[in-house]
Amino acid sequence: MSETVADVLVGTLQQIGVKQIFALIGDSLNPLADAVRRSSIEWIGVRHEEGAALAASGQAKLTGHLAVCAGTTGPGSTHLVAGLYEASRDHAPVLALSGDMPRQFQGTDYIQTTKPDLLFRDVALYTETISSPSQAPAVIHQAIAAAYGGRGVAHLTLPQDVISAKAHGRVSSVATLKPRPEIAANEDDIAEIGRLVDEAKNIVIMCGAGCHGAANELRELSDRLKAPLIHSVKGKDIMPYSDPRWMGGIGMIGTKAVYDAVMRCDLLLMAGTDYPYSNFLPAKPVVVQIDDRSQALGRRAPTIFGAVGSVRPTLKLLLERVAMKTDTAFFDEVTKGRHKWDEMLNRQADPARTKGRIHPQAVARIVGDLAAADAVFTFDTGLNTLWSANWIRQSGSQRIIGSFNNAAVGTALGQANGIQAIDRSRQVIALCGDGGFNMLMCEFLTAVHHKLPVKAVIYNNSSFGLIHLEAESIELPPFEKGIQFPNPDFAAFAQACGGRGFKVEDPSKLRPTIAEALACDGPAIVDAVVAANELPNLPHIELGEITRFAQAKIREAVLAVTGE
Repeated sequence: MSETVADVLVGTLQQIGVKQIFALIGDSLNPLADAVRRSSIEWIGVRHEEGAALAASGQAKLTGHLAVCAGTTGPGSTHLVAGLYEASRDHAPVLALSGDMPRQFQGTDYIQTTKPDLLFRDVALYTETISSPSQAPAVIHQAIAAAYGGRGVAHLTLPQDVISAKAHGRVSSVATLKPRPEIAANEDDIAEIGRLVDEAKNIVIMCGAGCHGAANELRELSDRLKAPLIHSVKGKDIMPYSDPRWMGGIGMIGTKAVYDAVMRCDLLLMAGTDYPYSNFLPAKPVVVQIDDRSQALGRRAPTIFGAVGSVRPTLKLLLERVAMKTDTAFFDEVTKGRHKWDEMLNRQADPARTKGRIHPQAVARIVGDLAAADAVFTFDTGLNTLWSANWIRQSGSQRIIGSFNNAAVGTALGQANGIQAIDRSRQVIALCGDGGFNMLMCEFLTAVHHKLPVKAVIYNNSSFGLIHLEAESIELPPFEKGIQFPNPDFAAFAQACGGRGFKVEDPSKLRPTIAEALACDGPAIVDAVVAANELPNLPHIELGEITRFAQAKIREAVLAVTGE
């Protein structure tokens, strides 16, 4: 039997190591699905196309290798777009496939008509229609090359008649389709960074996602420079929480000791991070930056020097140039502040601190402590992100994935499904806000259907907690009718879907309930009913901000009394 264009596409994906395609079947995708059926690639049928895009995005974020999702004509493809921003904003290689009507119906206002190449233009580095069998091999190669080269989304529109037609040759140069290699900064740039480091007294090293794989180099550099290591949330999992050099995060997901150290240091070495919140970075020119994306250099804080290079090979060369420092006073002071902050976190995570109420900090701490040493956590967006990121004590072998640049609510479960599909024996835990879980709770059915043993832990406070906090921060009483909402029984929902469900409201039962859920076979949901309106720690807060929160709280009390 002769190969179709769909066969060529699927064969190429199989050849470069793609293991799954996340999709929702439809008429225009039937030729693609038939080619997948005859391949070794697993078709994972989702319940919503956004779930497909999220699954592919989560998988690509974790591995750095191409992941694939597909949606059928019109609405089936438009649903992909929101989830694809996860891959786009977090620089993960994803190939998105849009089924389309046969060419003879295009331009006639046919049912489900869209212009996919226009629709995907903002989210995709490359978007193109395969308009003929002879064009297909080159366009398939170009799309995958673009996703890898730009580390983002590539998109192909697949008219049904084209992908079911006989192929005109196969994709050539397949060996070139692979992730970008690491590159070291040039010798002159490394020499200049070395000079600046040697001249500085108090140094802080800030570690972002680009530091993955460079833990040994970071430890050695920290020891040589007596420099505390701090991290963005995307870099939290690089090293164990218990490492004495690893002082914690910055900003709302961070500590006061780190904030103070960043504001006081003589040199902040930002390695592999494009941390966006400039108000937590020094306003004085003390920043030196290393990143493999030149466009990231100097755009967040006044930067005295920037070098284009991957972190690991650049630090290896830098270690050969910098002198050993002996003064530990700055490092010791930051360490003391870190220990004081940790003691506060421990008190707040104690399940027994309030009788009859579960605090969200306790949920995060217990989940983190009971998780497997190599577990993958996916974080949702909202106030729940602060609980998870501040109170989980990572092992250094665990991974943390979230919507950290796109900051989209409702993404944790979909990304967890994609990650779990890579290895069904690895523990994957989705930490979800209740509002976010409600958005795509149908993807729990995907987990049950495809035997993806994801464990979803829901912070159930019946509200959009972060919106409450954001309103107070600008002196407004929160609009409770818009923020609060009723929830279903999530444990009963899990059981109705064919999974396991656990509900916990008593703090004394929190640990055994989470332990049982994490140990069970198959997908499960933990419905943890937590205290509403819990305030996070604010390591950077100033007097003016305290006043604004207080004024908002007074207005809330007045409204509660008057009924307005």
